[in-house]
Amino acid sequence: MKSDTASAQPSKPTIGGADTPLIEGADLDHYYESEQHRRDRTREMFDAGAEGYDKAEALTGLGVGSWYRLRVLKRMGLKPGDHVLDIAIGTGLVAVEIQKLNLPGGELVGLDPSPGMLEQAKKKLDIQTIEGYAESIPLEDERFDVVTMGYALRHINSLEKAFSEYLRVLKPGGQVCLMEITKPRGRLTGWLGGLYIKRLVPLLARLTGERKAVGTLWEYYWDTIQTCIDSEAIMTAMRNAGFENVRCDSTLSIFKEYLGTKPKQ
Repeated sequence: MKSDTASAQPSKPTIGGADTPLIEGADLDHYYESEQHRRDRTREMFDAGAEGYDKAEALTGLGVGSWYRLRVLKRMGLKPGDHVLDIAIGTGLVAVEIQKLNLPGGELVGLDPSPGMLEQAKKKLDIQTIEGYAESIPLEDERFDVVTMGYALRHINSLEKAFSEYLRVLKPGGQVCLMEITKPRGRLTGWLGGLYIKRLVPLLARLTGERKAVGTLWEYYWDTIQTCIDSEAIMTAMRNAGFENVRCDSTLSIFKEYLGTKPKQ
């Protein structure tokens, strides 16, 4: 694991000016035509793929996804009694690992814009779930010790709005932990990753009885990975939002964990 720490004088975000999106480029133009269309289209894809999501994720993660998520949460210091907001909870894959660490005495709330995903999460977890977006969290200020987000940064529209909301709902001294997948370096690695995630996983999912919607969702996953902005721009946006001790831990140069702390005063 490698770590990139924040520089003393951060540069401005590399794209997007004051309202930096996570994804850009013509490669996504065929999915949606406007921000409202993007929200509608992605919610439709996640709703349709929710039932088969966990099986496809297990194929993508080669069965080690649960171990990796738990390892990240332990390393960032999640502990019993912590009050946690899991943004883009999806089917609850990160949230299940959170409950292993923040009980007894902890609180866990899940937020997601997809009713289909929330329905699957409720099958695993007896927690409060809220339908909503990272850019406008319908919860009170300074409620949580930890904010987490698993592999969904690529699906929000504005870094600045989302990170400002994360800071707002955190208690002073609270932490944010954002897990993400980034574009593989190198032509061969990128080709193999695309072949596996965009082609082989959807094929295997369909062969195991899952609907075509899972394949469509995984194809979209790979396209957003290909167009996601770089790690430094994400860390810069976190600093600009007010987070301190910002860093990016990297595993296998593809899996990233963005970490930051809300100032105590």
